[in-house]
Amino acid sequence: MTGPKSLVTERGRTTIADVVVQKIAGIAAREVAGVYDLGTGGPRAIGAVRERIPGSRGPSVTQGVSVEVGETQAAVDVDIVCVYGVSIAELAAAVRRNIIQAIEGMTGLQVVEVNIAVDDLRVAGDADEDADASPVTRVQ
Repeated sequence: MTGPKSLVTERGRTTIADVVVQKIAGIAAREVAGVYDLGTGGPRAIGAVRERIPGSRGPSVTQGVSVEVGETQAAVDVDIVCVYGVSIAELAAAVRRNIIQAIEGMTGLQVVEVNIAVDDLRVAGDADEDADASPVTRVQ
């Protein structure tokens, strides 16, 4: 990892917008197996509606992620929905590790904390997942 000093040199300063760090964190969190979605109930519902609109880009990669970015450091808060059966403690550690590696590797900012809130648990067969699927019958 390059250190935070790489953002300020004798030839100039590099600033990174909060939304850039927010997107990196959102993508990094979604890469971890066991993360079903990001965000709390209301924003997830709005994102699901947005996905169904023709021509939309789908859910926002920043959904469920908030950041605070300084000159050399960043702090991240993430709301996740995890898949049932996954160890929440191990999932949180993996999400935290992936977010830190992605932000520090791409930006040179030092990540001072990543707070993770598990907002919901995804159970196979939940109504919203099966809404588009054809009904499964037990007999033929």
